[in-house]
Amino acid sequence: MFIIRFPIANRIDDLDDLGQGFTSAASLIISLDTDLLSILNLSLRVSLSAVFISCIIGFPLGAFLAYYKFPGQKGLVIILNSLMGLPPVVVGLIVYMLLSRSGPFGVFGLLYTPTAMIIAQTLLVTPIIGALTRQILEDLWFEYSDYLKSLEASKIDSMATLLWDARFSLATVLLAGFGRAIAEVGAVMIVGGNIDHITRVMTTAIALETSKGNLSLALGLGIVLLITTLIVNALAQLIRTKYN
Repeated sequence: MFIIRFPIANRIDDLDDLGQGFTSAASLIISLDTDLLSILNLSLRVSLSAVFISCIIGFPLGAFLAYYKFPGQKGLVIILNSLMGLPPVVVGLIVYMLLSRSGPFGVFGLLYTPTAMIIAQTLLVTPIIGALTRQILEDLWFEYSDYLKSLEASKIDSMATLLWDARFSLATVLLAGFGRAIAEVGAVMIVGGNIDHITRVMTTAIALETSKGNLSLALGLGIVLLITTLIVNALAQLIRTKYN
């Protein structure tokens, strides 16, 4: 005896599964599931570390390119702007080759560790922070250059003044970098390996759990990631509205 299942029945089953998945996901979040918290903790540690390092590199680099004019400066700006669109999988591949056993840094054994993920995210975020910082400070220098020159401020003092005056705008740049880092999946998947309780972050866990059909944890992590992204964007908008 053959049983015929109509398309409408399939849709109802899918909706029931989806509803059950959302219910289970909400339960995981409310109960503070240990696996979910472990993944969230690692995601925040990796992304915040990468953004911190990127700011140390990107802010001075952006200030340097905004203030100093030298042969090749425009070329460096074009390269920096182009690097903002680096494909994550290409960055992951480059870092993988550098850190693999046959690579120049393979002796340190960093592949498939959180450190490798931080390196990959830093390479992705630094051009964004550097390019946006340069644009902000270049606009400020155009506005304040005559005033700073009249005070006979040194180059270091001028750059420090520009960085301080643009601190609220730079805070939005930092948040933009964090949003880029926390949502990245391709590079960290390649260099981290998505190892449970070692290198598994929210984006890689969502991809894995979805492929396994474990929608509860995937949806729970997706909701947390979405909330995190919304908070970051809301903070950036608040800073822009209040201080610009």
